[in-house]
Amino acid sequence: QVQLVESGGGLVQPGGSLRLSCAASATLVSLYSMAWYRQAPGEQRELVAEITSDGSTNYADSVKGRFTISRDAAKNTAYLQMNNLKPEDTAVYYCKADGRPRGSVDRWNYWGQGTQVTVSS
Repeated sequence: QVQLVESGGGLVQPGGSLRLSCAASATLVSLYSMAWYRQAPGEQRELVAEITSDGSTNYADSVKGRFTISRDAAKNTAYLQMNNLKPEDTAVYYCKADGRPRGSVDRWNYWGQGTQVTVSS
């Protein structure tokens, strides 16, 4: 079974930094992309950042220049470095992986359990 385990959330003051991690199980191979989404109370889930297998990245305008997504292929792990955090960044952050399970020709999206990020003074 494919599992994504998130970590790194917490409480931080405005202007501070956090790094989120998303570790996919080794059973997920041929990883096409990984992405971070977030959902604040009363709002729709939105794409924050994504990285594809060729290394291309895409960011929401609201986080551009402050957040950086990266991946470690050997560890099947994606990271989201969040700098200069603002109160409006407060949300539950979800990791998503687009890949193929070992032994399968099918391609699926997988979601992490979510991690809370709270930015408050």
